[in-house]
Amino acid sequence: MTIKANFTKKLGSFMLDVDLECGNETVAILGASGSGKSMTLKCIAGIAKPDSGTIEVDGRVLFDSERGINAPPRERGVGILFQSYALFPNMTAAQNIAAGIRPGGGDASQFIRLFRLEGLEEKYPRQLSGGQQQRVAAARMLASEPRAILLDEPFSALDSHLRWSIEREMSERLRDFAGTVVLVSHNRDEAYRMSGRIAIMDAGRCSAPKDRHELFGNPGTASAAVLSGCKNIVKASKSGERELFAEEWGRTIHTASDVPDGTEYLGVRSHMVSLGSGDNTMRCTVRDVIEGPFEYTLALAIDGSTGASMLYADVDRMSGECVPEIGESIDVSIPKDRVLPLK
Repeated sequence: MTIKANFTKKLGSFMLDVDLECGNETVAILGASGSGKSMTLKCIAGIAKPDSGTIEVDGRVLFDSERGINAPPRERGVGILFQSYALFPNMTAAQNIAAGIRPGGGDASQFIRLFRLEGLEEKYPRQLSGGQQQRVAAARMLASEPRAILLDEPFSALDSHLRWSIEREMSERLRDFAGTVVLVSHNRDEAYRMSGRIAIMDAGRCSAPKDRHELFGNPGTASAAVLSGCKNIVKASKSGERELFAEEWGRTIHTASDVPDGTEYLGVRSHMVSLGSGDNTMRCTVRDVIEGPFEYTLALAIDGSTGASMLYADVDRMSGECVPEIGESIDVSIPKDRVLPLK
């Protein structure tokens, strides 16, 4: 099973430009709100029409602007789960699920059992909790026997506890799905947990999917670093084979490997900044201590720097490290192998 989508579509102030290919796997598209993620799924599903390009699912051409092909949604064999669930309000849970079943495909009972909806068959969407509605929508989607599944931020409307529970449940159900799953999300943790590869969507441009470990270890671009949660990103230029000059910090930062030509930014994840001396030691003044449930984040002003950018460093609450006070002067260091050259 494969999805090949290569198309463009004008969206407001920018052009949606998608070049996506994925096989029998779960791929996430990670991007900010309004970047074109949901529209990408709508175009693949046939709900929206691209301006130009082609879309194929499992070798079958669903859209080809030059050949005038544009298969309707019901004929595409693609299941899509919206963040709003899009249940029929005048149908019960069982009727909603049955609406997705193809002729000769059995009844809703097996999906009722699969998604643990026993006892809720006769309830209407307004009588169901958010998690129950999501399970009904997922059951209806799978009942249609899709060749590919598209998930449009399906957990965004849930509270944190229910979100985790339903996400795990959905992952378990999809484990046995013998097709392609594309998840769009603006939540980096969700994208990381649910997919093997992740594509970055930035102002309509979709990067080629990368292995999730590779993306988080070496995002490559400033936009990918931001979306993957990197707190420290500053303008920088290559000043040596293994050196970057960080303009706002007024410091030369040494790296463990050669700096690529064309590097424009430097990134450092906050949990990789160490208290004390070591590689790339800098003297800083603590401007703020931001308390989180599991860590403290220090906002640090680098002594002698010309810019207003803070350097952020995380301190694990369970590490036993002494948390410095606001106004205190401390040394911090950045390991050479944790510096991220970015374009």
